[in-house]
Amino acid sequence: MEQAPTLVVLAAGMGSRYGKLKQLDSFGPNGETIMDYSIYDAVKAGFGKIVFVIRKVLEEEFTATILSRVPAQVPVVLAFQELQVVPGNLAVPASREKPWGTGHALWSARAQIQEPFAVINADDFYGYSSFRQVADFLKNSSRSNSTKPQWCLAGYPLLNTLSKNGSVSRALCKVDENKQLLSVRELKEIFKKEDQIVASLPQQKELHLTGQETVSMNFWGFTPAIFPVLENYLVAFLKKQNHTEKAEFYIPEAVNQMLTDNVATVQVLTSADQWMGVTYPEDKEEVKRQLSELIATGQYPQKLWPSG
Repeated sequence: MEQAPTLVVLAAGMGSRYGKLKQLDSFGPNGETIMDYSIYDAVKAGFGKIVFVIRKVLEEEFTATILSRVPAQVPVVLAFQELQVVPGNLAVPASREKPWGTGHALWSARAQIQEPFAVINADDFYGYSSFRQVADFLKNSSRSNSTKPQWCLAGYPLLNTLSKNGSVSRALCKVDENKQLLSVRELKEIFKKEDQIVASLPQQKELHLTGQETVSMNFWGFTPAIFPVLENYLVAFLKKQNHTEKAEFYIPEAVNQMLTDNVATVQVLTSADQWMGVTYPEDKEEVKRQLSELIATGQYPQKLWPSG
């Protein structure tokens, strides 16, 4: 009997550009968060357990807002991302306030996961077919005879992930003809400039993009084999960067290093689903409008959780 994969939801972010905790903000007609739609899609696609990574200070509000609505038959676990909890007994600056990033958030959930799993951002809408493809990949991962772990990534066309209201950060993927991920590069500032798409680079340089490039929206499929490797990279990062106020350890950068070190392969799965997300407060109305359309066409029920 194949093992149902777990879904890890990264929900510890601070929403600095959005101005509030967007993972708990309401977007659906009954106050649903974007996360509610991801949970709905994941359960429908065959994920068997959900691990939410949050900050301890959010536990009460998160429990009341999110956990109270998750169907009772779906096992739910909380994992806590805390600044002071890092590997290697390394010292953390007392002045540091910003979380250590998505890589550290994933590492924080390691004790809760013993099976193949996907990881997503709480504030991104990915679409059902992406969950279905990743779930199917993970269910088959245990049958592989490969000596290296085989992981996956749900990729999206860059053009479909931009905001009309400002620049965005995206992880640009280089993919070969067999849909294998060759490299992933985090670009911090991508925006539309007249009729062009441009990424700002250091030293006032620019990278011009077509919009058809595949980007990661942090929807990965992994096995627990990632955790010891991730921890080694996290220790190296902290030793180098722990004195800085804003440096973060990102999953795409860690995966890129793993590809460089040849410790795993990553299959890129492409989805026709519409990605949605909120970087800025002005993005909210567009996401609400798109969700209304999906409800109107019957892709989601008017009320996700009947008992909610």
